[in-house]
Amino acid sequence: MMYLDRIRTAQTDPETLEQTYREAVQRSEDDAFMGAIEQAYTETPENLLFGAWHFRLRYAPAPSLARSVSWMAVILLAAANGLLFWWLSAEQYMILVNGGNYLPALLLLWAPISALFVMALLVFSGSGRRNLALLLALLVMAAGIYPLWAHTLIRDTALEQHYLDQMIPHLALVAWATVGIFLLRGRGDSANRFAFLIKSLEIFIMAGLFAIAGVIFTSITAGLFEALAIQLPESIMRLIIAGGAGLIPVLAVAVIYNPAAAPAEQSFHDGLSKVIATLMRVLLPLTLLVLVIYLAFIPFRFWEPFQNRDVLIIYNAMLFAVVALLVGATPIQPQSLAPTRQQWLRRGLIAVALLAAVVSLYALAAILYRTWEGGITLNRLTIIGWNLINIGILVNLLLRQRSADEHNWAQAMHAAFGAAMPVYGGWALFVVLAMPWLFR
Repeated sequence: MMYLDRIRTAQTDPETLEQTYREAVQRSEDDAFMGAIEQAYTETPENLLFGAWHFRLRYAPAPSLARSVSWMAVILLAAANGLLFWWLSAEQYMILVNGGNYLPALLLLWAPISALFVMALLVFSGSGRRNLALLLALLVMAAGIYPLWAHTLIRDTALEQHYLDQMIPHLALVAWATVGIFLLRGRGDSANRFAFLIKSLEIFIMAGLFAIAGVIFTSITAGLFEALAIQLPESIMRLIIAGGAGLIPVLAVAVIYNPAAAPAEQSFHDGLSKVIATLMRVLLPLTLLVLVIYLAFIPFRFWEPFQNRDVLIIYNAMLFAVVALLVGATPIQPQSLAPTRQQWLRRGLIAVALLAAVVSLYALAAILYRTWEGGITLNRLTIIGWNLINIGILVNLLLRQRSADEHNWAQAMHAAFGAAMPVYGGWALFVVLAMPWLFR
């Protein structure tokens, strides 16, 4: 339905405009109506009727979605996840390298196990898709168990340790991608993908807040017993620390995500969503300033990343942080922002993406130089892959913005980030499955 043409025709007819809006609501096309109003208001800001509708829609309270979370299921699943974490944190489940303890198996398995319980929660709370959840649960657990055997294929002790270290973040990415497949099956459009990214960011931050609360609780508990000269048994401390950590993934999802709605239908206008969006947009100019200053210093310390491995690790962490910042600062519904704010926000996002791409190309040159000089290693191959992927995301984002206009720039951002999701999950899975065979 071409709402923009009807709105232009009714620019002096309040009754027709109201009827058009009610028809849009009945057709579940109110977002299209809002976008058309914003465009009409941008074209003719002196029109009082368009101005009234602009501010009416801008300050209208977001519709509240009925939540269908089963809190009994949340408690039981969170407790089961916590008990499993506690059990796996015992010393007998350490991963052995060269005959000695190296890592707790829990560090590798926590994310696949949590993905299993999160999908169970979503199924029990109304998302359905039991068969899909069961299939994905089997696959993600297989991916989690695989490195426990595959690391023994690597004969070099240092490379074996590097592979196990890499599994901690990469299995977490595989687990995240698995939950994404479950939620986005049949909803693979860019709007739902980007909404899933935003909700994932909110869940990670909520999990961090729970973790902070858990640290405070653990410190107070241990302190109280120490004041009575009582030393808590090791098993009890593991129950508090590891078991408490197991509660967090399920609780964070239950608090943030509404299983009754698709990702694009979640609430993004209140609570933590609003706080995160505001925080990310405040950090945007600060990040831009830091990148400008950093680029100015590069000529004076040009060879540092070519010679220092730790600098390259910092670069890669920076690149992931910048991508997360760009995701969090991008509005999911740009019509909720004034046209001037949209314009400056878009400029800031493009500037940060451009400067981050320049720094990333510099870092890529450094790692390629180190690879040419010292040969390919497990860590270098992994870093090269992530560098290329993140640079590709930034370049794709910039190219899409070049062809976008003030009306569809946010949708172009959504599409760029949505297209990156399968690549993230695919490369993480490749690192998990292929590295032991490539470097055995």
